[in-house]
Amino acid sequence: MNLLLPPQAPFTNDRDRLGYAQDILRVEAAALTRIADRLDHTFLEAVDLVYRCPGRICITGTGKSADVGQKIAGTLNSTGTRAYVLDATRAVHGDLGMVHHQDVVLALSHSGESEEIVRLLPSLRQMAMGIIGLTSNGDSTLARKADVALIVGPLEEACPLRLAPSTSTTAMIAVGDALAFVLLRMRDFTHEDFARFHPAGSLGRKLLKVDVVMRQGEELRLADQEQTVREVFAVGRHGGRRTGAVMLLDGQGKLSGLFTDSDLARLFEQRRDESMDAPIREVMTPEPITVPLGTRVIDAVEIMRRRKISELPVVDGRDMPVGMLDITDLIGLIPREEAEKVMRVAG
Repeated sequence: MNLLLPPQAPFTNDRDRLGYAQDILRVEAAALTRIADRLDHTFLEAVDLVYRCPGRICITGTGKSADVGQKIAGTLNSTGTRAYVLDATRAVHGDLGMVHHQDVVLALSHSGESEEIVRLLPSLRQMAMGIIGLTSNGDSTLARKADVALIVGPLEEACPLRLAPSTSTTAMIAVGDALAFVLLRMRDFTHEDFARFHPAGSLGRKLLKVDVVMRQGEELRLADQEQTVREVFAVGRHGGRRTGAVMLLDGQGKLSGLFTDSDLARLFEQRRDESMDAPIREVMTPEPITVPLGTRVIDAVEIMRRRKISELPVVDGRDMPVGMLDITDLIGLIPREEAEKVMRVAG
């Protein structure tokens, strides 16, 4: 590899630049492979300490390690393990008050001798229920004074100056991911749990359930299938959003059919005046496509696209209608082009 070239050495062509970038990635990837091979019972001790923790995980570091701590805390919080970040520099000026005696500390330091971390250790020992040290130096102060020491080194930074944190920060993030995801499986953390913590953004939209966005209650248009078309549409408008479909019920209150505004317009266009005073069950769409409560929005949209419909009833375990999913409500929750595609095919 050409990583040992002095940093001032000029690139002679694009191939050299691309090859250099590829070598950097290979160096960091090789380091992760070595770290994976080094994992042993101490990693399991760290996992068990966090798993038993009745409080939160306090992640502390300074400089780039503090930035890594933010990433690890975010991953832990989103996968079922509560965590927060304690800046090591600010900690000695009052922020130590964040630490609770039921918390476990995850201290990050590549060298294991960061002045701020070493100075904090005695206080953290008194205030927290345990300390995990994540470092590259097994002989460091942090490694010796932690209850559990996760040693990822020795590591050589991919930076040609051997100064900018690169391989070391990649290693810390990867070990943090391993810790979080082992805990995720131990906690039996599900897609549904993940969705609760991600109500916004593309991840949240993919995992969102129809229960959250469907029209329900007074927004639903419900009618007895024995009523005439005229009687059904003579009912005053409901409050809130108005769906373009009436859900028709049988004698037991179960969903038996669907009749849309478009169906009504077709009766007028075809001059079928006699149908206006006939039971609506004669012109409804019987046994309409439905989805149960708990269906993911992304799956419901796929059904609407495939079946070319713009309204989709939601039913409970007894086939009672409890909601209506209208494609117009999904614009903003799914890519606009996807919603427009469904609207086009549904006509």
